Amino acid sequence: MRIRSATDRPDTDRPRMPLAVYVLGLSVFALGTSEFMLSGLLPPIAEDMGVSIPRAGLLISAFAIGMVVGAPLLAVATLRLPRRTTLVTLITVFGFGQVAGALAPNYPILFASRVVSALACAGFWAVGAAVAVAMVPVHTRARALAVMIGGLSIANVLGVPAGAFLGEHFGWRSAFWAVAVATGIALVGVVSLIPALPVPDERPRLGQEARIYRDPQVWLSVSVVALAAGGVFCAFSYLAPLLTDVAGLDDGWVPTVLALFGIGALIGTAIGGRIADAHLFGVLLSGTAASTVLLVALALLGQYAVLAVALSFLLGLSAFYTAPALNARLFNVAGAAPTLAGATTTAAFNLGNTGGPWLGGAVIDAGFGFASTAWAGAGLTAAAIGATAVSLRLHRRSSRTSRPAPASRVVAGAGASADGAADRAGNPVRTDS
Repeated sequence: MRIRSATDRPDTDRPRMPLAVYVLGLSVFALGTSEFMLSGLLPPIAEDMGVSIPRAGLLISAFAIGMVVGAPLLAVATLRLPRRTTLVTLITVFGFGQVAGALAPNYPILFASRVVSALACAGFWAVGAAVAVAMVPVHTRARALAVMIGGLSIANVLGVPAGAFLGEHFGWRSAFWAVAVATGIALVGVVSLIPALPVPDERPRLGQEARIYRDPQVWLSVSVVALAAGGVFCAFSYLAPLLTDVAGLDDGWVPTVLALFGIGALIGTAIGGRIADAHLFGVLLSGTAASTVLLVALALLGQYAVLAVALSFLLGLSAFYTAPALNARLFNVAGAAPTLAGATTTAAFNLGNTGGPWLGGAVIDAGFGFASTAWAGAGLTAAAIGATAVSLRLHRRSSRTSRPAPASRVVAGAGASADGAADRAGNPVRTDS
């Protein structure tokens, strides 16, 4: 029986998204909840573990750094393994990491559990993104990636506030147990619904996949992702003190505003995912420009409570509006190495998620105040616009020439694109689970 290639044109202009892609989104919900929930659990964790809040905050940094390092390392380590088996293994390890965190008797063990969880999370993100684009036609990649990113948005809307609620009423360990249960549900979905993807007779080789890093467009895309994410999270990481100390809101408003940011993120992801496949650079430029304008407005008008709340919602919308396009762009320029493309995208986002808050803390420590984080963030997103403009110029220049595309844009040998080529050529294709 012929196996349909991911690059075959669908019978309709907007094919139905495979259920397996939504399973990946559910998995990302559990991963994202664990990644971000500690921001609301630091005081009780610090008290229970007998450490300072800044030291407890290192648990957040450890997770982000683990994501940066783990994504490319695990992508390389699992390059020749069956995709579904890799996903099952990684989400299982992640679940055990949550259990270890819930049972941790001291800070070092809790710290170690976060590192292990981050490594598994990074690997799942990288491989899961590659699997998602392998299951859909090329022209709907952004929509598939939007489903995965939507899981992260829902984690911000529901998972993180729920974790804070559990931590307040039942202790911080209950939040870890809840994520472990959600991970178990996601594991069942992965085992039962992720298909055995076709793989070519010749397995992908690391040297072949690594050729993507010769393409300047790959590095430009990495820069755009890191700068765009870093600019938003430079301000978002310190949104709570900005709301209370600058806008004058009560502490009770902070969870509501954070939820509004998450709702904006969910809406932005849905809109961006619908548009990005047809207007990728348009989404990148318009969304990043909107984030820059909103950050400047937050810096200038943050003292007005109503405007601060509204701008927080709009910032979530603009930031995640660009997320599907940011992901899809890297997959487009690295088509011959979908696994390393996913790993590189994951690392780039977490470079921004690590570097942005660091820059925000630096300007605060320099005495410029909490509103200065929005100015610093606007500087980063403005740089992202410049990098996107350069990438667009190179893209147009290469499109006008008749020379062969760089190796990173030749779909061959690795991942889903190679599977589709083998299928169309009538070559034998075998499947692994």
